[in-house]
Amino acid sequence: MMTPEQIVASNKAHVETLFGLTAKAFEGVEKLVELNMAAAKSTLLESAHSTQTLLSVKDAQELLALQAHLFQPLAEKTAAYSRQLFEIASGTGSEFTKAFEAQAAVAQKQMSSLLDTATQNAPAGSESAVAMMKSAVVAANNAFESVQKAVKQATDLAESNFNAMAQANPAPAKAGKKR
Repeated sequence: MMTPEQIVASNKAHVETLFGLTAKAFEGVEKLVELNMAAAKSTLLESAHSTQTLLSVKDAQELLALQAHLFQPLAEKTAAYSRQLFEIASGTGSEFTKAFEAQAAVAQKQMSSLLDTATQNAPAGSESAVAMMKSAVVAANNAFESVQKAVKQATDLAESNFNAMAQANPAPAKAGKKR
């Protein structure tokens, strides 16, 4: 059994983790809002400039040349925006993953401690039930570790695919950033 002090300490740790994760989520949202505001501002300015340039076109050939000139930076800026969006999402996600893993490790320790205490206080003749319970806890821990590894592999694969895509379509480093 946990003492009242241990229960209070555990609840306090959970609340601190919750507030920490909430703060990280807000940081991610703030970064996303900043990115979107910068992109909107840049798009608005470029649209105004492009519209004025389009109004000064004198013939169809000049219009086609201008169109080709306008669409290339758009693709580069879209790739830069996507890269920054991915960085924000993966950074925020990794913070949540770290917190979840830390909480899972604490829960595993607490369960192990509880199981040890229950084993020590178990009545005679309950060895098979205790062994079965220990086996179930080991199986659950192994399953959890397998899921963690699979999620990590999937995340690493997604990140490497995104990086490969970004390298295939390089964009200027300054695209989408505040000036």
